[in-house]
Amino acid sequence: MDAQGRGQAGDDNVDPADQWVFDPNTGNYELRLDPAGQAPARPSDRRAPGSRRAARKPGGEVGDTDTRPLPAQGGRRGGRGADEAEERPPGGRAARRSGSRSAAASAPVAGPASRRKRKPKPSGRKKALYWTAGVVGFVLVAGCGGAFYLYQQLNGNINKVDVGVENDAVSDGPVNVLIIGTDARSGKGNSGYGDAGSVGHADTTLLMHISKDRSNATALSIPRDMITDIPDCPTKQKDGSRKTIPGEHGVRFNTSLGQEGRDPGCTWRTVEKLTGLKIDHFMMADFNAVKELSTAVDGVEVCAAKDLNDPKSHLRLKAGRHTVKGEQALAFVRTRHAIGFGSDLDRIKMQQQFLSSLIRKLKSDAFSSPSKLYAVSQAATKALTVDTGIGSASKLLDFGQDLKRVNIDKITFATVPVLDNPNDKATVILDKGKADPLFAMVRADHALAKGKKGKGKKAPVSKAPPGLVRVDVTNGGGPIGSAQETVDWLQNSKGARLSTNAGNAPAKLSATRLEYAPNQADQAATLADWMGLSKSALKKSSQNAGDRVPMKLILGKDFTAPGTPIAAPTELPDNVQNVNADDKNVCAK
Repeated sequence: MDAQGRGQAGDDNVDPADQWVFDPNTGNYELRLDPAGQAPARPSDRRAPGSRRAARKPGGEVGDTDTRPLPAQGGRRGGRGADEAEERPPGGRAARRSGSRSAAASAPVAGPASRRKRKPKPSGRKKALYWTAGVVGFVLVAGCGGAFYLYQQLNGNINKVDVGVENDAVSDGPVNVLIIGTDARSGKGNSGYGDAGSVGHADTTLLMHISKDRSNATALSIPRDMITDIPDCPTKQKDGSRKTIPGEHGVRFNTSLGQEGRDPGCTWRTVEKLTGLKIDHFMMADFNAVKELSTAVDGVEVCAAKDLNDPKSHLRLKAGRHTVKGEQALAFVRTRHAIGFGSDLDRIKMQQQFLSSLIRKLKSDAFSSPSKLYAVSQAATKALTVDTGIGSASKLLDFGQDLKRVNIDKITFATVPVLDNPNDKATVILDKGKADPLFAMVRADHALAKGKKGKGKKAPVSKAPPGLVRVDVTNGGGPIGSAQETVDWLQNSKGARLSTNAGNAPAKLSATRLEYAPNQADQAATLADWMGLSKSALKKSSQNAGDRVPMKLILGKDFTAPGTPIAAPTELPDNVQNVNADDKNVCAK
């Protein structure tokens, strides 16, 4: 049938779609019945009078012609008007041409013929381009409608909580996102997991820090059994009223959510107090989220260094690599009795391995087709509860677009350092000696991800014993009395008896500086470690110093007090558990 449903388009096996052609003179699409790319048939080749093409309708109206104009588009020139059509001689195009030749032969010459050249008929290739453009236009319109429907549907999936803070979805600075996994048994697919009477505690908590330039990210896992302080926290009740939940001292971290009616804003404020980092957004998910999301990406690869059999989580895996999803994926992130010492710290390592692999899968494959993207979007939005700052599909999209610039090999998972609690073997306490430098690194926007090792990387400098550290201390911008206070601290707290107060520096400095000779590198390493000096604060001279020549420590405006690190460290403290998200060789053991 032709494009208007009136019989065959011809015997030339032409796709009706190819017969709709855009006429630039009229701004309309027209139906051309001649086969694409062929010249119009000669009059002698036309069908005989009486054929359908040459047939005339009753009343003298013109029958089907070679070109039918579509209705004119608004604001553009229309096709031939009705009056012009009535002035045509009767019959088809062949009859009109024959009649015009006869008339020309008998009529007197009226002047030169028109110089306007007849517009060439579009080639087959041009017709194809016109048709393609039309299809693309239609798809765009239809696609926008579908996107709006999907947007509305995803919007309806998202749960949000007003925590009393609403930050913009996109920020020009660093971004801190609190990710909470709750052990609540309420909700679809969550029965049978966790504690039967749980009100939904913070079972798994990560603080994801994304650097200002989006070049790296750090995810800090916070042990659920760590003893900490929970501050007072304002919450919004179902009736819209506000209620402040009193804080507690010396309680498990996981009770920052659920206990006493605490909402995610309470965990938010607890983490801020613990780390000194200002949180921008939170995302909370339950047990079912792991099952749904792992299924949506068609499984997540994990590795076991040995056979794993945990009757508590129901995880059973042979040694080697496996792709887990659904119930098995949830069992993997919940297991702890089959690995390490069976503690929550061992389970955190399992979760970090799983999340690293999930990120790799999302980056490499999840957006490879519309169906996968739809499945992931549905699973993610159904599983999440978020703050109002990212509480819509459009805000989540903007947020995700901003953060996706971070490369996988620049994402590092680390566990907040803890020690066994001497008063309770079932809990742990913060290891401040390692945690404080770690938090300072993140606050200073320093990357935990290590760059590629160079071939000529220097070996670490050995440190001199305290008794051999010889230094003159001057005040070049610190608080009054800083030089003497620092000398007292060095001598009494660190055992550096050869430290001396050299008074005020001749000039003010914005940053503290340590000047030393090449043969004093071991002393400088010791003093820099004590003072928390960055590499940029160390100035090495070109010549060695004499045996009794001291180093020079000039306290700048950045100095606050001895014992307080002047600059955030750029290297992780020793023995802080961490793993790179791009490391495919991590295996549970």
